[in-house]
Amino acid sequence: MRHRSVADLMTPNAVVVQRGTSFREIARLLEEYDITAVPVIDEGERPVGVVSEADLLRRHIEKMGPATAEALMTSPAVVAHPEWSVVRAARTMDEKKVKRLPVVDGAGRLIGVISRSDLIQLFLRRDRAIQEEILEDVLTRTLGVPPSAVTVEVTDGMVTLSGAIRRRSLIPVAVRLCESVDGVVEVLDRLTFEEDDTAAQPGRPAAGPAPSTPDLFP
Repeated sequence: MRHRSVADLMTPNAVVVQRGTSFREIARLLEEYDITAVPVIDEGERPVGVVSEADLLRRHIEKMGPATAEALMTSPAVVAHPEWSVVRAARTMDEKKVKRLPVVDGAGRLIGVISRSDLIQLFLRRDRAIQEEILEDVLTRTLGVPPSAVTVEVTDGMVTLSGAIRRRSLIPVAVRLCESVDGVVEVLDRLTFEEDDTAAQPGRPAAGPAPSTPDLFP
């Protein structure tokens, strides 16, 4: 299975400002491009901070200090890398309490921005595409389950698995793998099994729980 990365979802050619950009110019850019924050870059195109609508409002209320990007910005900038998974980007946003992340290359130069709204695109993935990935990648290639054994129904990202698979221990694995597919909101398990291989046998412990996979939005 291939999960989309930050590079797949980020907005390239992001709107940026310099350290000396004025309050009024920043406000104009936010309005013109319908964005809520803008990265501040240095002479080497490396992000050094971010100016948000909240920063502008705070300066307007306090009316203290110079009204330039360098004085207004939240620094240092919390950044992401293009190879990151969207899970990692989402968790970083949640942990750092930010709504968007500048994306930098190996040299630290800005190459784009990823926002919460970009991450939401995952849940707009077509149901047919989700169904095909589960049938072909999860069930057939990964678990070796014949396509005819399981019925996969997807409605608005809600996945229902029904049918019978050979071993009981594969059921929680299948559910967790389906939950990790991009665009899946929830998985309803209606699977049955032919052989209960989770029961303890002499010389062999009962099968343990399925390995966990990270949720997209914690």
